[in-house]
Amino acid sequence: MLLAYGWSPIYPCHVPVAQMRQGPIGTGPFKFVEFRPNEYIKLTRNTDYWKPGLPYLDGIEYPIIKTMSTAILAFASGKFDMIWPYSLTVPLLKEVQTQMPQAICEMTSSGGNRHLLINRDKPPFDNPDLRRAMALSLDRKAFIDILDQGQGDIGGVLQPPPDGLWGMPPELLKELPGYDPDVEKNRAEAQQIMQKLGYGSDKSLPIKVSTRDLPPFRDAAVLLIDQLKQIYLDGELEIIETNVYFPKILRKDFTVALNLGGNRPDPDPTLDLLFGCGSSLNWDGYCNADVDKMIEQQSMEGDAARRKQLVWAIERRLAEEGARPIILYDRSASCWQPYVKGPTMMVDNIINSNRREDWWLDK
Repeated sequence: MLLAYGWSPIYPCHVPVAQMRQGPIGTGPFKFVEFRPNEYIKLTRNTDYWKPGLPYLDGIEYPIIKTMSTAILAFASGKFDMIWPYSLTVPLLKEVQTQMPQAICEMTSSGGNRHLLINRDKPPFDNPDLRRAMALSLDRKAFIDILDQGQGDIGGVLQPPPDGLWGMPPELLKELPGYDPDVEKNRAEAQQIMQKLGYGSDKSLPIKVSTRDLPPFRDAAVLLIDQLKQIYLDGELEIIETNVYFPKILRKDFTVALNLGGNRPDPDPTLDLLFGCGSSLNWDGYCNADVDKMIEQQSMEGDAARRKQLVWAIERRLAEEGARPIILYDRSASCWQPYVKGPTMMVDNIINSNRREDWWLDK
């Protein structure tokens, strides 16, 4: 599972990382041609692709357009064959359907979630009580209603059913810290914690909330800052350009961040990569040797029913310890021209539907 997932590409180990970032080399259906920042990325067909006869397309060009309304206008005018998958919110989908009713669109879960990253190495956020208070402050339903007009799901570390096979059912999820539907009750508990730590209406804690310079990140970060004010945290928004965002997070050059990440069809890559001690994707530095043992135990369990109980026990532990609180699971739309054939929108992993190896144009 770890090797099959999209975070484990095959690439030449003798090529330096800096060089790979400018001219990536791999084994995919398309080869890198050119990248011009803020303009486009161009790919060409890999004639040595390991699947005979594929891909069908001669190449792909990804124009970089930061404003989705501009991209929609270009799509409606016929300039593009497809809008970037999983990029359209409910209002943007309505805009596409109004301007281009013949477009084929699908609203699906992407398997991705927006979550709260807290750098637990930076005081005072090294205090578990403070992190717990922040997790208790979240009004997940408000995020879904405001950002996605109700088109989203509340879940834990593992994607909730029905799209996710391993996530906790709602009746168990609401028992986790911060998931009680009574938001006022949760926040009252969070306020009590903050007051014990010396904060209150007359003394707030200033924080900087970092996020990526893309609408799904920015909009959620603004709402997060507003919710954290309810427990005496005074947030300042820090917008970071995409090309430096992840290196900054990996260096732990942040205090609090609103991040968006993908889920995986199986618990192994989700739990081990995101919460295992020393993992390169464990961005907030969470580490618990007991949880590592639990992750290993569930991985070895062959019975699906018993394995679910094990992963749910891990979910409870992670929620109790405030490890990367999950805010919501997105639902978003993908749209393409009628002559684009072959797209399959995955509901639990965006990477598996982005190879485009068997897509073609019927025109």
